[in-house]
Amino acid sequence: MLKPSYPIRTERLTLRPFTHDDLDGLHAIQSLPEVARYLYWEHRSLEQVREVLETKIGQSALAEEGQALSLAVELANTGELIGDGMLFWHSSLHRSGEIGYVFHPDHHGRGYAGETARALLELGFDGLDLHRITGRLDGRNTASARVLERLGMRREAHLVENEMVKGEWTDELVYAILQREWRARR
Repeated sequence: MLKPSYPIRTERLTLRPFTHDDLDGLHAIQSLPEVARYLYWEHRSLEQVREVLETKIGQSALAEEGQALSLAVELANTGELIGDGMLFWHSSLHRSGEIGYVFHPDHHGRGYAGETARALLELGFDGLDLHRITGRLDGRNTASARVLERLGMRREAHLVENEMVKGEWTDELVYAILQREWRARR
């Protein structure tokens, strides 16, 4: 069971559960085609974001495997919603999970994804005592690959044209880090 003490503060960010007040901010992110470019979903309408937000609001704790923790990421100094971070608990037996993140393009290239991913890894390893955490991404998303590499995650797989996404074959990259490797880096 993982129910973080909120808000989670990093050097420049605040991570917290989503609320209904996040609708406009989340829509500003998820309505952009460039945000959805490497994701399974297309850019979303306000009504679609409203539905997604309802799900995210219910994902503020992890009680059992198969669940996801979804956190709003905002700038600590302004409170502006700039993205979201996810921690998926895949297996209790194998103590495995996965991280993910999505940010508004206006905030790319500033280290916010790495700062968020670092906080998610800490939650997974320290909060859930996971053994292994992965990050999966579209093979064309080189910026996200660099984020995971800077965190010390190793590329374990490059799956060539393994999925049909938005009408085209795409490669998938799989990165991973073990709990002992994460702790040795800290």
